[in-house]
Amino acid sequence: MEHAKPLGGKIFNGTFITFFIIAIIGYFFILKRFIYGIGAVTNLSDGYPWGIWIAYDVIIGCALACGGYAMAFVVYVFNKFKYHPLVRPAVLTSAFGYTLAGVSILFDIGRYWQFYNLLLPKYMHFTSVMVEVALCIMAYVLVLWIELAPSFIERFEEKWKFLGGIKNFLEKILFFIVALGMLLPTMHQSSLGSLLLIAGHKMSPLWHTPLIPLLFLISCLVMGYSIVVGESLLSSLGFKRPFETPFLEKLAQIASYLTLAYLIVRFLDLAIRGAISEAFTGDLKGIMFWIENLLYLIPMLILFIPDYRKSPRMLFITAVLLLLGGGVYRINTYLIGFDPGHGWTYFPAGAELMITIGIIATEIWGYFLFVKALPILPATETAKH
Repeated sequence: MEHAKPLGGKIFNGTFITFFIIAIIGYFFILKRFIYGIGAVTNLSDGYPWGIWIAYDVIIGCALACGGYAMAFVVYVFNKFKYHPLVRPAVLTSAFGYTLAGVSILFDIGRYWQFYNLLLPKYMHFTSVMVEVALCIMAYVLVLWIELAPSFIERFEEKWKFLGGIKNFLEKILFFIVALGMLLPTMHQSSLGSLLLIAGHKMSPLWHTPLIPLLFLISCLVMGYSIVVGESLLSSLGFKRPFETPFLEKLAQIASYLTLAYLIVRFLDLAIRGAISEAFTGDLKGIMFWIENLLYLIPMLILFIPDYRKSPRMLFITAVLLLLGGGVYRINTYLIGFDPGHGWTYFPAGAELMITIGIIATEIWGYFLFVKALPILPATETAKH
């Protein structure tokens, strides 16, 4: 493969306009939230102060945005630079995912106008996991956009010559940026699990474990490799480009090994703590537990078969299943497995869901715009499928 280049072509087509309109509807409810307050658009309560915006937009959204983090291990730690063409698209999805996750937190904060207090040391509680998560995510958003900066520079450096000097500077500090880009997600992805350690008896023993930080970290890597595989296949199909199967099958194999490690840790932990019996109660928690783990087990077994890893169709199916597995695990930990007692219940309001859908649509139309206008995807001849 050659260097990256813009796809070019018509940007404002039917696909772009459709997702942009969906996003506009989401923006309307976001505006309503800021005008009339959080209670006007959500079903949040004292029992469930965290809902779908935290569980999906932030917790799942950040995990889905771990493609850049996962690829950094392959390319920079294990020195497999042949996979480098997959890095820039992964960093783009990571930058969008983390940026929108950070924005989503603003929707969830009651006194959003005091958000800046987080940046003032006199208000920081440095033993707080939440402070560590917030600062790490903000720093990582900055790192991701710095990593993506060469795409903007390459697009406009012929017009603005001074950008060449900035590009040279970024290349000199690349090692530092990459190191930060690996350290920060390692810290906050595990800490997103640590946030639930204080839930104690309010959380089902199926998910409340001292190993939850490790489980969150391993599963985010599984989701990272899976999103790279899924994004590559979808962009190849949607933009009529050749499938990058030789690269993707190796990433899928890594994801399958990580999934095996995750399941071993998961079930050994349940067995040692004597909590496995909770999975056979037949209630919603037990059912969701098995759905979650089957979404891991089935694609893992499929990916252990070499011929299936060579099939773009099976690569896509297994990637989607693994992403669903990681998503259901996080929904289970933050919502299904959490019971505040006293009859509290929660299901997201329609406006609440539309804001989340609007954020997803924003990421899609944003990705479409960037790959059309900037050198993100590797240059290659258009393929017919």
